[in-house]
Amino acid sequence: MLESVTPRAPGVNPWHALWALLVGFFMILVDATIVAVANPAIMANLGVGYDAVIWVTSAYLLAYAVPLLIAGRLGDRYGPKNVYLLGLTVFTLASLWCGLADTIGVLVAARVLQGVGAALLTPQTLSVITRTFPAERRGVAMSVWGATAGVATLVGPLAGGVLVDHLGWQWIFFVNVPVGLIGLALAVRLVPSLPTQSHHFDLPGVVLSGVGMFLIVFALQEGQSHDWAPWIWATMAIGVAVMAAFVVWQSVNRGEPLIPLVIFGDRDFSMSNIGVATIGFVATSMILPLMFYAQAVCGLTPTRAALLTAPMAVATGVLAPAVGKIVDRAHPRPVIGFGFSVMAIGLTWLSVEMTPTTPIWRLVLPLTAMGVGMAFIWSPLAATATRNLPPQLAGAGSGVYNTTRQVGSVLGSAGMAAFMASRLSAEMPGAADAAPQSEGSVAQLPGFLHAPFAAAMSQAMLLPAFIALFGVVAALFLIGMVGTRFTPAAPEAEPDDRVDDDGDFAADDDEYVEYVVDWGGTDSGPDSSAEADTDVLSRATPEPPAGADAETTTHEWRTILDQLLAESAPRNGHNGSPVDGDANSYGRHSRGPESA
Repeated sequence: MLESVTPRAPGVNPWHALWALLVGFFMILVDATIVAVANPAIMANLGVGYDAVIWVTSAYLLAYAVPLLIAGRLGDRYGPKNVYLLGLTVFTLASLWCGLADTIGVLVAARVLQGVGAALLTPQTLSVITRTFPAERRGVAMSVWGATAGVATLVGPLAGGVLVDHLGWQWIFFVNVPVGLIGLALAVRLVPSLPTQSHHFDLPGVVLSGVGMFLIVFALQEGQSHDWAPWIWATMAIGVAVMAAFVVWQSVNRGEPLIPLVIFGDRDFSMSNIGVATIGFVATSMILPLMFYAQAVCGLTPTRAALLTAPMAVATGVLAPAVGKIVDRAHPRPVIGFGFSVMAIGLTWLSVEMTPTTPIWRLVLPLTAMGVGMAFIWSPLAATATRNLPPQLAGAGSGVYNTTRQVGSVLGSAGMAAFMASRLSAEMPGAADAAPQSEGSVAQLPGFLHAPFAAAMSQAMLLPAFIALFGVVAALFLIGMVGTRFTPAAPEAEPDDRVDDDGDFAADDDEYVEYVVDWGGTDSGPDSSAEADTDVLSRATPEPPAGADAETTTHEWRTILDQLLAESAPRNGHNGSPVDGDANSYGRHSRGPESA
């Protein structure tokens, strides 16, 4: 099988383009988790409750997830650089709007616009990597991309804590403005303009996927506050039905579906998507109970609470280069399986430690272990997902992969919101109003509520621990490199003992002749060549008469080849020289040396 060749922009260093793209990519991923530590401050400043403030995160994640699929196609059609610049511009302006918001409704609307900008930006990063890096260096580049995603997810709460404590919650959004401007300048200068491809857009698919996801997330987040009324269950059922209709539509759409289901024929791509949805769910959902526990039970400020995630970020960042070096050498199954196993163990360990009397240093140990696990998940998953995808599916593949990650994050946020509310109701019956609803009440949570509140947060942490096991299962079914990326050089042709010194065939082998014509120099398309060959053979292959002797049979075959070579004479023959069709041409068969 021939190695897939990815066209690259001449004279462009792909690493410079990657660093420029990662500025914007890092920023939008930080914003996915930066709000977690600022939730109490937003609740206090805008005068809203827990159910409303969760939408600040979920609205962003939902608006991020839905357009991702079509954003990959937009990059293929209009150029990844152009769509990246548009997405980063929208995200930067929306960040300014978020910081200026004075009501929860305006803030949620601005977060939706932020999510749309992030969705336009993200697929272009993977597409540029696939189309600019040679195959032998693509694994390292994907490892850097994956490590950036992992570190950004962990840095979000830390950056949020520092900004909220010293400048106010608005600055978790204002800080994006200068960073976005720097990212725009770098992208304009360093990211190459790549060839575009014409695409049709599956608008029914976009509508079905968006409506289905919204209904499911809405039901999950609002279910507990409405006591899981029948209409909540009906909403979720309708959402599931709409998503099922979306899948059916993708399978019957003969035009250009939003998700080419054939892409899931690559088992590594399919399993990597399960894995990235799992880690997206885990990384997003674990932050919520951890931050509320640290501030409400341990009495930590937002900055100190966010510092609990620092060991995770440090462990992931330190190990990422080492993990990147083994991605292309080791089979992904043990690497990714180890990462998810450590994550499940670390989350369970953290759940056990979340009590009112636990010293902080004992919380740091499982969090560090989880950072180690993430280092073995993000980068290997990203490299494995796209390892065997052909270049023509780069846009669609990056869109699907990033969408899956964001769908996992959306479900993680919504699922954890519902599960935390359920655990609080179970552990603190009749005391829901005592749960932290503002920045002030977090610090003043009554002592007699510390134990039940800690128990509720501890139980909530078991949800991502359980979900992490799905990543272990997905890792077990990974195949690894299937040989399409690197094709060994063909062995040198060995002398054919069926050929005499004069280039003719030995008498005992004259019943079989194999001849390959090189069409490399012709302007005709493959279809016309194939048709010409077929016409020659159909005119020149009469059934040999019964009892024909060896000499007659040899003459028949030579007549066939003379006609074939005569038909190909207007084109270039072997090695670019015209073929004259004489008997000496028989020395040019596919296994023997050419006779002069």
